Amino acid sequence: MGGLEFALSIIFILLLLILLSVPIVLALGVTSFFGLAYLVGNFDIAVSLLANTAYEAIRNYVFAVIPLFVLMGELISKSGAAKDLYVLINNSLKRIPGRLTLATVIGNAIFGAVTGVSIASAAAFSRIAYPEMISQGYNKTVSLGSIAGSASLGMLIPPSILLIVWGVIAEISIGKLFVAGVIPGILLALMFGIFLVIFAIIKPGYFGGINDQNNTINKSSKSEIIGSVGVVILILIVLGGIWFGIFTPTESAGIGALFALVLAIVKKTSWREIASAVLETGKISAPILFLLIAAQMYARLLAMGGITGVVENFFTYFGNDLLTILVIMVLTWFILGMFIDSVSIILLTVPLFTPIANSFGYDPIAFAIIGIVAIEAGLLTPPLGLCVYTVKGSISDPEATLSKIFMGSVPYWIMLIILVFIIAMFPSVATWLPSLM
Repeated sequence: MGGLEFALSIIFILLLLILLSVPIVLALGVTSFFGLAYLVGNFDIAVSLLANTAYEAIRNYVFAVIPLFVLMGELISKSGAAKDLYVLINNSLKRIPGRLTLATVIGNAIFGAVTGVSIASAAAFSRIAYPEMISQGYNKTVSLGSIAGSASLGMLIPPSILLIVWGVIAEISIGKLFVAGVIPGILLALMFGIFLVIFAIIKPGYFGGINDQNNTINKSSKSEIIGSVGVVILILIVLGGIWFGIFTPTESAGIGALFALVLAIVKKTSWREIASAVLETGKISAPILFLLIAAQMYARLLAMGGITGVVENFFTYFGNDLLTILVIMVLTWFILGMFIDSVSIILLTVPLFTPIANSFGYDPIAFAIIGIVAIEAGLLTPPLGLCVYTVKGSISDPEATLSKIFMGSVPYWIMLIILVFIIAMFPSVATWLPSLM
């Protein structure tokens, strides 16, 4: 079997298994094992190769980053600091049109800097912000869309789990990827915020009308101020430590988790809740780590089988226009995002797409940010937008239908795609800050 036939067979088998609803980790593992066995002509050698790959993946020091950052986010969530943050931001905005949706965007941006998981942000603010918006007469489609849409900030603003996974797979500095996500994340939050303020001015009835302007703002309690300030200090410690080279990303994650534990204790979080945070960390982290191990096996298969070269030849069929190549990749990410989760998309495509982008001389950090934004846009679109389903599952209101959430999310994924092309045309949006490190 030639290189092209082998590459097509591997890609076909992998896609077939995914379409048959085989879990991604099993699809990658099975495809990698039998593909390597075919290449080396011996099952024992294939088992040995995969065992070595798994061992090298697990012993990688950077793998500790994921569970530590997840733990940090879970402790902040269990402590109630996320709600404190939302209340303080809401009180600070006072009479700004559409302030509750704006508070949701800002809250998600800041909360995303301690969770790193869009779905976690979507779940948290569905419970925190939605009841408040409905009580003030906000349109349900607008309210639901603002929650699902702004949750996407969690994957871009560091410490994003997606940035970590991309860094591991593409062998790029995770610290630089974290810093690279700051300006695009702030830009995206500004785009969301400006859109909501303009929308609220044009259609005030969708944003509570006169009720939103005149509702009573209660003074934040001491506990709420402690929780909010604690979250901000945590972000400064984690990102500042990485920025100034005081900590590695792994050390920063450990210190962040420790600070989050102290904040949870200060907030009088019960030990049962803290234990629950640890358990949730395991539930979230374990599947990701297994996926990363399977992805390392998949990457080895791609290298040994010459599949990356075949895919690169496919893209060069479209010429040497980098923009055309990027458009094809973005469309691929966007479509995949409609059906499968972000981590799986990264594992499937990054080993194939990154060498192609590198061969065209495109900056790998800018390319990573483009990919992550494009992937996240797909998570807001039907039929299987995961952020949308998370919001739906977190709200008990029977009128909060999937169609309303998908409809409300449309402006946000459009803005995500706009950001993709802004970075594609002006890579310095993502690369300027890392260049200062």
